[in-house]
Amino acid sequence: MALTSSTHTATLSFSDGTPSLELPLYQGTIGPDVIDIRALYARTGKFTYDPGFLSTASCNSSITYIDGDKGELLYRGYPIEQLATQCDFLEVCHLILYGELPNEKQRNTFVSAVTHHTMAHEQMQFFLRGFRRDAHPMAVMTGLVGALSAFYPDSMNLNDPAQRQISAIRLIAKMPTLVAMAYKYTIGQPYMYPRNDLSYAGNLMRMMFATPCEDYKFNAVLARALDRILILHADHEQNASTSTVRMCASSGTNPFAAIAAGVACLWGPAHGGANEAALNMLFEVQRQGGVAKIGEFIAQVKDKNSNVRLMGFGHRVYKNYDPRARLMRETCHEVLSELGLHEDPLFKLAMALEKIALEDEYFVSRKLYPNVDFYSGIVQKAIGIPVTLFTAIFALARTVGWIAQLNEMISDPEYKIGRPRQLFIGSQRRDVQPIGQR
Repeated sequence: MALTSSTHTATLSFSDGTPSLELPLYQGTIGPDVIDIRALYARTGKFTYDPGFLSTASCNSSITYIDGDKGELLYRGYPIEQLATQCDFLEVCHLILYGELPNEKQRNTFVSAVTHHTMAHEQMQFFLRGFRRDAHPMAVMTGLVGALSAFYPDSMNLNDPAQRQISAIRLIAKMPTLVAMAYKYTIGQPYMYPRNDLSYAGNLMRMMFATPCEDYKFNAVLARALDRILILHADHEQNASTSTVRMCASSGTNPFAAIAAGVACLWGPAHGGANEAALNMLFEVQRQGGVAKIGEFIAQVKDKNSNVRLMGFGHRVYKNYDPRARLMRETCHEVLSELGLHEDPLFKLAMALEKIALEDEYFVSRKLYPNVDFYSGIVQKAIGIPVTLFTAIFALARTVGWIAQLNEMISDPEYKIGRPRQLFIGSQRRDVQPIGQR
């Protein structure tokens, strides 16, 4: 997509005698203007310094837009609130991949393509056996996703749109199968093959929870809750894992390797591991006495000298209420009601903590609202998904966003291999001395 020049420019002046520089401004469809600094180094010999790239637009994109101050999240222009309540996950996948929600014919074609690619190569089972049984599922998933390039060499050319298309379908289709295989392997149960007559979320639940001993029927309320979790996590602008996928793919590596890099980045507790951290926090408070001790826990959180952190509250991007959290909160209460778990000690603790965070002036003034990770962790735990598998579910959901971002970058005529610069603060040039003079 061509950039739209603003009628304004930015003039950069220097106090060291460097001539001032006029830089173009570009306007997005919505959001702040950006200053094009590509000519900065060539004309001044200077770089910008922006640790974490918090003030840098690394690309132009038409996929996802976030307004953290308003608490707004749009996929291809559609509010997340509408998508999560009126669409299913595969419809949202079509939207993110192709730019538009599907009509009935397009939906049927897309669902059929995904459904008929859900089986993993049979030799993936032998590959799994190389992992320890107690390995973290994300360690296993990083290996499995990367290994797909060894099993599907016919769709590895990043510069071939047809190969990118089939690799996209394969990744979306096979991620639930790989997640379920990783889970079954850790608990020593036989793998369950996917079924073509089930929904995407229903298939995932069956592959995780069914055994060959008896028929398995998934709960429709729980399947819809899982489907909503997938929708809410499908993409989130240029976050750490998405930027990792773009950076990795910018070298021209195959799509499976690039997505595996995203999986590895997502594993970090500051990113995809946040819902796992939130549940582990609840487990620790429960161990210390549960609801009866929640006051002591909150006091520790407020104590600046304490190392106790409140996990699952607040968000780096959203300065207002996370719109995904509001939707996930509704789903959370639906699931707890469906399963009769409102009186379960762990979930009573979670709801008590939620009430404090929404009413206590300390948290309200700091906008430390419960975020999507807090509620999605509770929902997954209620469904029966083990805590160690939470981030793998997140990776499954985010795969479509990673693929769309990768495709967008490769199709951009201005794309280049990623190469951030640095501010070097090490030693000046020096010469090696003979060992006796050191």
